[in-house]
Amino acid sequence: MAAKTRPKRRHSPKKYHVTGKDREYFTSNLALLLQAGVGVSEGLTSLAETSHSKQLARALNQIKNDINDGTALWRALERSGVVGKQTLALVQLGEQSGKLVQNLQVAALQEEKQRIFHTKLRSALIYPMFVMSLTLLIGLAVSWFLLPKLADTFSNLNVKLPLISAIFINFGKFLKENGLWAIPLGVGVGAIILYILFGAPKTRVIGQWLLFRTPGISRLMYEIEIARFGYLLGTLLGAGLSIVQALELLKRATNARRYQRFYHYLHTSFENGYSLHTSLAKYRHVRILLPPAVQQMIIAGERSGALPDTLTNIGKTYEQKADVSTQNLEAILEPIMLIIVWLGVMGVAVAVILPIYSLVGGLGT
Repeated sequence: MAAKTRPKRRHSPKKYHVTGKDREYFTSNLALLLQAGVGVSEGLTSLAETSHSKQLARALNQIKNDINDGTALWRALERSGVVGKQTLALVQLGEQSGKLVQNLQVAALQEEKQRIFHTKLRSALIYPMFVMSLTLLIGLAVSWFLLPKLADTFSNLNVKLPLISAIFINFGKFLKENGLWAIPLGVGVGAIILYILFGAPKTRVIGQWLLFRTPGISRLMYEIEIARFGYLLGTLLGAGLSIVQALELLKRATNARRYQRFYHYLHTSFENGYSLHTSLAKYRHVRILLPPAVQQMIIAGERSGALPDTLTNIGKTYEQKADVSTQNLEAILEPIMLIIVWLGVMGVAVAVILPIYSLVGGLGT
């Protein structure tokens, strides 16, 4: 009697979280391997063995197992969670049209641009955050260790403290008595506020609202979003996606709520049969999101049939503008940070000197 064959056990899929740099590494190198004639399964094995990220290696092994079980590449990528929606759409379209290598190259370019845009925004904000944090740290150290000693001296000499001196010295006395719990509590509250403003999905629109209205930073934010709009929409259209599909993926690629609403409006407008010219003319805040010159270039590209190339050129132009704005922002913020530091130092100095001046004046009478 023939032995019964056991059914093949399938591995359960798992979602993996990888960095933008790992996604870029995966898409660009898989495109190179496929272009060289290496099979998908062999290429995934090679990338898993050479990857420095254990998380990415595990994800690639799962994708390879799915493919060996007969799953399409785009479906295996979706099950692993390694890539975003726009890359999934490009891979699916590439498998269906026979242009997988070309579409993977486009996806790699998208991942690179996404990483560059995020890096530029972080580099513009890291300097002022560092200076403010260092100023706060030094201010707390002075208030905690120096001001309470001055408070005891002034108290022994019966010096009447001016208002600013009383505020600073009382704050120092409070830190001396309660600093061990007050400072960690303050840091925790500050971290929660930052998370609410910039991290939590439901409330980070507040932080975006602040950034889009902060002088200097707002200009950089708009330029980054316009560059993203041009690059991603241009490459998606060039890869063969319809403009409706491209706009849906573009909406998922940005975290800026105002641009998400704008892309949703364009998506709905195109589904209803309107052109870009008509759609842009009807949107209320389009002049804020896309400057008139950019709108004219888009309309001209639509009429001439060269919309993907036009959008790509817009992306290149505004990426260069974002580079200049990042450099200018650092130059603008540096004196502002110095003024803030100077005000803090002067405040402490005045709070210390005024009681001493009052004491010396009293001794002279």
